[in-house]
Amino acid sequence: MNDKALSHRLSYLLRHAPHEAGVLLEPGGWVPLAPLLAHLGVTREQVERVVADSDKRRFALAGARIRANQGHSVPVDLELVPAPPPAELYHGTTGGALAAIREQGLRAMTRHHVHLSPDRETARRVGARRGPPVVLTVAAGAMHAAGYVFSLSENGVWLTGAVPPGFIRFPGLT
Repeated sequence: MNDKALSHRLSYLLRHAPHEAGVLLEPGGWVPLAPLLAHLGVTREQVERVVADSDKRRFALAGARIRANQGHSVPVDLELVPAPPPAELYHGTTGGALAAIREQGLRAMTRHHVHLSPDRETARRVGARRGPPVVLTVAAGAMHAAGYVFSLSENGVWLTGAVPPGFIRFPGLT
């Protein structure tokens, strides 16, 4: 299995289907590495390389355990600690999603949190995965002041439950 395929498979198993590998997510989203290696038919060295080379730092490896840093659709307590966000954060999406976002805001959908980027370029890359990207600006500081809770994941992604439309600045609007 090449590194890209291994990264995709790890993401799927650790975020959406740990049961397929015969593992249960422990607190923090951790799973024992050994049964995952056996299920995938790969070596620890291959997994270490994928973890180290992940530009988005999707995974964390600690001793004999591994986890996905965020993006889960299965129940898990990631043991996130609330933190005050910067004044602005960014969300990458596509033009096709804008009408729903204008009406409903940003929602976690099948995941536990809305993912927000600390910079426009990261948000642009996230949005570009599904087509021409649109970068939205989120008034995170104002949201926090209004009582919304934010957490910062281990890989620098800001997480919150939802972003109401009133806290989103759309491109071309002031």
